Amino acid sequence: MGKHRDDWGLGDLFEGVFGFGEWAGRHRQRWHGSGRRHQMFEAGELRLVILRLLKERPRHGYDVIKALEDRMAGCYTPSAGTIYPTLQMLEDQGLVRAEEADGKRVYHITPAGEALLEERRGELDEIIDRVRETVRDFAGGAMGELNKAFGQVAARTFREAFRRGPGDPAVRRVAEILRRTADEIEREWNPPAPETGREGL
Repeated sequence: MGKHRDDWGLGDLFEGVFGFGEWAGRHRQRWHGSGRRHQMFEAGELRLVILRLLKERPRHGYDVIKALEDRMAGCYTPSAGTIYPTLQMLEDQGLVRAEEADGKRVYHITPAGEALLEERRGELDEIIDRVRETVRDFAGGAMGELNKAFGQVAARTFREAFRRGPGDPAVRRVAEILRRTADEIEREWNPPAPETGREGL
């Protein structure tokens, strides 16, 4: 069996408590150049990705969802309505088998599933490369700088606030600073329209 990528290389792209991964997960869109796509995978690709995750280790449905979210740094969060029917389809096709464990259905890849992964290895590598590029689009340039700033503010603010406790007056002062900052950011996104003087004056 040929060697597959063990790491999608996405783990360190986003840092901090409030990053773009959370925002991007809600929007579930892929930006590439000037175009925009509303789904991360084309038809049939998710099946290969799930098989790849199950080849790493057996997983239950929610674990598959979280693994996908983590591997894609939050840029894509599949719904249960997408994952569970796909797992059922894979089971019906004999590519995975399910076992009950602690009240959950845990899915294991079968030899047929491993054979399919080997057969489609080049296609799977292209999918992983595309996903890596998508996530790096979010992490690089101005978007990356903004994400890093979010992370720094969140980490420094909450770490110190928890250390001081809610009774420290500085906590309220910092909260007010953040409120003013939020207002300033809103004005930056939506500047007021310039006033026009009355003609003839």
